[in-house]
Amino acid sequence: MYRIFLFMLLLGASGLVQAQNINNVFRSKMTFPGQTLANVWGYAANGREYALLGAAKGLIIVDITNPDQPVQIVQIPGPNNLWKEIKTYKHYAYVVSEGGMGVQIVDLTNLPSPNLPSKFYKGDGVIANQLNTIHALHIDTTKGFLYAWGGGLFNGGAKIINLNPDPYNPTYTAKYDLLGYIHDGFVDNDTMYAGHIYAGYFSMVNMNDKANPELLNTQNTPDNFTHNTWLSDDRRTIFTTDERNNSFLASYDVSNPDDIKFLDKIQSNPGSNSIVHNTYYLNGYAVTSWYKDGYTIVDATRPANLIQVGNYDTYPEAGGGFDGCWGVYPYLSSGTIIASNIEAAGTADGEVYFTTPTYVRACYLEGLVKDAATGLPIFNAQVNVLNSSILLSADQSGIFRGGQLTPGVFTVEVTMAGYQPFITQIQLENGVLTELNVELYPLGNLKVNGQVVRETDQTPVSGAQVWLYGDYDSYNRTTDAQGNFAFSGINPGVYSISGSEPIDGMQMLNNQKLTRDTTIRIELYKNYRRDPNPGVRNPRSTLSEMIFPNPFGNHFTCTPPIGLEHAQVRVYNVLGALMLTQPLTDGNAYTFGQNWASGVYQLQLLDGETVLETLKIVKQ
Repeated sequence: MYRIFLFMLLLGASGLVQAQNINNVFRSKMTFPGQTLANVWGYAANGREYALLGAAKGLIIVDITNPDQPVQIVQIPGPNNLWKEIKTYKHYAYVVSEGGMGVQIVDLTNLPSPNLPSKFYKGDGVIANQLNTIHALHIDTTKGFLYAWGGGLFNGGAKIINLNPDPYNPTYTAKYDLLGYIHDGFVDNDTMYAGHIYAGYFSMVNMNDKANPELLNTQNTPDNFTHNTWLSDDRRTIFTTDERNNSFLASYDVSNPDDIKFLDKIQSNPGSNSIVHNTYYLNGYAVTSWYKDGYTIVDATRPANLIQVGNYDTYPEAGGGFDGCWGVYPYLSSGTIIASNIEAAGTADGEVYFTTPTYVRACYLEGLVKDAATGLPIFNAQVNVLNSSILLSADQSGIFRGGQLTPGVFTVEVTMAGYQPFITQIQLENGVLTELNVELYPLGNLKVNGQVVRETDQTPVSGAQVWLYGDYDSYNRTTDAQGNFAFSGINPGVYSISGSEPIDGMQMLNNQKLTRDTTIRIELYKNYRRDPNPGVRNPRSTLSEMIFPNPFGNHFTCTPPIGLEHAQVRVYNVLGALMLTQPLTDGNAYTFGQNWASGVYQLQLLDGETVLETLKIVKQ
């Protein structure tokens, strides 16, 4: 689905105005003259936190225990090349590059000392000294295997390296090149989710038997240029990125590998043409780098309803292209985020931002739109939440999903050509799902006719008043000498239908769905307020028969039901807020509504705390 998010401007602590920043606070940044930055990672030990930066001239390690005052500890030389990717396992960092030299292994044990042993692993056994260029890597930390992606060996397929039992002296185990080049990927507990960027899909592969991998399935991604993948903690959802202009962060249900299901996709700044790069999952959020848009935080608690709840723009320019934020790392226990820019704008100098995020759940709005007459879903119905950022379209199943960061009470308008509009109010709350199921009534001109009779002998009642009262329309007729009435030009919809005559009584028919020409018989009950047998509740006596009239003008009257010892009435306004509670146990009739504004209310009849009936009442 296509959603637009509007963000306020915040002033960064640096004194520079950063566009589109929300729920993230600038702490500091560092610039590295004469060399670019690629991806980043983090590491923590002995109460201190470190940023591991993939700089062109080698791995830079920065102490960011105090993110306001970062301190560079060391740069460990590596191949001089733009592309650098880093991951950690235990107290080791592993760095790969398109510049070659295999996998650089750095022992981080001595931090914060700059004296850190390191070496290059270029393969052993059947691939001895053959491991050279590598585009990216991932480590299955559950099983202790490193997966090296891309490069020249095995046509860019996965090279699987065993880190057990000695992570500083790994050994080659196997390869996976059945589907050719793998650009990046995610592996956990021997299940691989490989991004085949040029083929345009990700694959799921069972790597339990690494000598005989089992391909489970493949799935194309929205722009058919699958750059990276990341798995949710419950292992049910994979998140993907496509490294193209105007691309998407997407989510897929992979709980059943035989039936992968697309769930949702989202853009950081729709219409800007920006490129998504790397995404990571943290506690129900997808934290994602977006090149010229910096990084975003998307609430992925409901993965079929991705909602952006924060971002930080690290780069002053906008649009497509590969300038700006390469990588983002959100996993430090302090919450500090590390975000790298390839180059500061207008320079050849890499820069890194350190920020503090606030993770806030979105307000979720989900529902179904269907045809009130047929019950069938309505495709492409428009759901517009006025004075908000939410504008949605129902899918082919009539389902819509969306939301926003900002809570509040909003008016929702649901429209579709050929149907009457539906308008209601909703309350959105952070972390709460608001469900809105809508029936749209087609445009039309119905005829509603019938007869009003006395319940006792079924004789016609002349001069009775018949009302049709809907959400948007009301109609009134007076019966003729034979008790007949007729309405024409009625819009299809839900109506309360009442018949009344001062001497002969009344009847109210609530929530009548009118979708075609209809004939109605209304029986008037002269003693509709009381059961003729004292002490016995009239089985015909409903809440609608206890109040008169409805719709009402200045006020209405409510009389106690017979046979209820703990009767009470509660009245709610259209937003669901409780307005009053009135016991009905003393035999007295009560009047309500004198000071109410015109509109729709709900009246509940309770026996103690048990709700017996709920009725819509309308003040004209």
